[in-house]
Amino acid sequence: MTTPPAGTITIAGKTVSRLGFGTMRLTGPGTWGDPDDRDTALTVLRQAVHTHGISHIDTADAYGPHTVEHLIRDALYPYPEHVLIATKVGMVRPAPGQWRPLGNPFFLRATVEASLRRLNVERLELCYLHRIDPEVALDDQIAVLQAMQKEGKIGHIGLSKVMPEDIRRVLKDQPIAAVQNVLNTSDRYDPAVEICRELNIPYVAYRPLDAGTLARVHGPQAPLDWLLNYGPHIAPIPGTGHPRHLDEIVAAVQSSPA
Repeated sequence: MTTPPAGTITIAGKTVSRLGFGTMRLTGPGTWGDPDDRDTALTVLRQAVHTHGISHIDTADAYGPHTVEHLIRDALYPYPEHVLIATKVGMVRPAPGQWRPLGNPFFLRATVEASLRRLNVERLELCYLHRIDPEVALDDQIAVLQAMQKEGKIGHIGLSKVMPEDIRRVLKDQPIAAVQNVLNTSDRYDPAVEICRELNIPYVAYRPLDAGTLARVHGPQAPLDWLLNYGPHIAPIPGTGHPRHLDEIVAAVQSSPA
């Protein structure tokens, strides 16, 4: 069996590779539409899981929008039992490169249902609120996800792009399976990191290579080592659309601490 890259971590009740794979870059420019080479995108997903043993795949309905959830289904379905497919809802895409939070409960329910269909699953094992919509009561946004959790359509609930006060507020009524925020050697400070450490919540670091900038300047090993050494609760999710770059990312963590 392939050794999980960078060791393992438990997220949403599953023991998965600590190095995950972020899928935002498997789209066209502006995170919009299909990638230039769909076959290569499918290859990267299969390579991540079947060649490198990455078992934490992170996506969102807003990537494309909808593009990457279709790609994941086409590349990986039926999903191996040990693989965690995490997705996010609560963001709309008016145009390429544009993102807007939308936390209307009816919209959130509709997007969960749509993600279930695109991924061809009966339950989203980990569903994040992609962004908190400041124009909708946070309790109302969480309540609809809780309702769908009770219905068996969501396994675990996560939060993305949040502050410590958001985490503590949600925790009063709802366990948080993971927090996903930006953390890298360019953006080194996030107060949510220590709150997650204190509360034993996995912290999923997105943009760990700052959209490739850090890898181009320093190579991927030093930035990923920094994250892996920051705390055992941190799980970086670098992304790429190129098989060779994925090989380099995985090779960079082979000597990192588990």
